[in-house]
Amino acid sequence: QAALQYGPTEGFAPLREWVAARLSRDGATIRPGQVLITTGSQQGLDLLGKVFIDEGSKVLVETPSYLGALQAFSLFQPTFSAMRSDAQGIVVEALDDAQLDGARFMYCLPNFQNPTGRRLPLERRRALVEKAARAGVLLVEDDPYGELCYSGEALPSLLSMNPEGVVYLGSFSKVLAPGLRLGYVVAPEAVLGKLIQAKQAADLHTPSFSQRIVHETVQDGFLDDHIPGIRALYARQCELMLQALERHFPAQVGWNRPEGGMFVWVTLPPGMDSGALLARAIERNVAFVPGAPFFATDPQSNTLRLSFVTVPGERIDRGIQVLGELLAQALAGHAGLAA
Repeated sequence: QAALQYGPTEGFAPLREWVAARLSRDGATIRPGQVLITTGSQQGLDLLGKVFIDEGSKVLVETPSYLGALQAFSLFQPTFSAMRSDAQGIVVEALDDAQLDGARFMYCLPNFQNPTGRRLPLERRRALVEKAARAGVLLVEDDPYGELCYSGEALPSLLSMNPEGVVYLGSFSKVLAPGLRLGYVVAPEAVLGKLIQAKQAADLHTPSFSQRIVHETVQDGFLDDHIPGIRALYARQCELMLQALERHFPAQVGWNRPEGGMFVWVTLPPGMDSGALLARAIERNVAFVPGAPFFATDPQSNTLRLSFVTVPGERIDRGIQVLGELLAQALAGHAGLAA
């Protein structure tokens, strides 16, 4: 009966305790009182916007950045400041005092970022946390893909390096079931109190039924047995896509080789428009996400995001073959894909 009744805004206490204990394995001491269960981690982004962003507020984001975060924050009319990034993520030494001054927070995905799949190296994580703390800027660490590491060692979270200066967003969508719409926010208690107030005004609490289902599933170590299987499957899918790209894409096209996550980031030759490519690809039953919307400023229309996790291997190869044919035609001058 309790699963069908109202519950506390903060979330189901045993699930909050489980989240705190799991994150504490990463080296930080997280208390259940720092955990807020949300209706998907996407709600956490919305709550951060409500609490921290006024019209014109400066918000620092990666280049490119997660589209869902840009959409959530944009409702509150911030001024986005794009942090310089390269193939490894944020270039911390390029962050100067002028860019940091007055920023409400700095938003990043250190692990297998959406859309690029890149992972921020350990030394940059330390430098980023130190620079943010020195400047008094809150770090928002979005980490839906951290468990999906296929090669290399797991790296410590920004949260573990400075629990009092980081707001951490986690999700059950990528390791359990996205349809449950269950995520969580970990924050210093002063910040969490404001997020709880905003959530209470929005939806009172995350559905009790979903919270209890997830807690019942994870409490006895299910994820520790389940996640290795997901990693193995997605790693195979990723390798299939990378092999298909090698076989079918023209030499003028570049892409990354992710160590985890769900995405491959593709860069087309300058002047090509991935939006125009998408229109032609859809005619042949192939889809991807154009890259331009992932940029808060100065969109790069010659980029695109591919996902390898939910498509059977033979369809991955066929889809990449179709895209390769369309790109080859465009490069040969037979189809207009100009930006």
